[in-house]
Amino acid sequence: MNNLLADLPAALEEEQVTTLLRAPAMRIERIVSTGQASPPGYWYDQAEGEWVTLLQGEAGLVIEGQAPRHLVAGSFVHLPAHCRHRVEWTSTSPQAVWLAVHYAP
Repeated sequence: MNNLLADLPAALEEEQVTTLLRAPAMRIERIVSTGQASPPGYWYDQAEGEWVTLLQGEAGLVIEGQAPRHLVAGSFVHLPAHCRHRVEWTSTSPQAVWLAVHYAP
């Protein structure tokens, strides 16, 4: 893959996660969402930290104890390890394209 916005699927049952780079203490992924959201009541609680930016589309993100965030292209968020969060919604047209950097705390 040479372009993060190339070869985007029109619709998916589940998010498409493509690992772009893996190193001992980090992983970089492109994530394509076409309307997916976290299951009701589910919170991500990851052992690793994550820095994520939305390259295209829109999404709703909730970090536990904070007001919901409306992300648009160019928005970015740092989620330290064990920062409970959930994706409330993602746009379908255009698809939500995320760049996520996961790192060891």
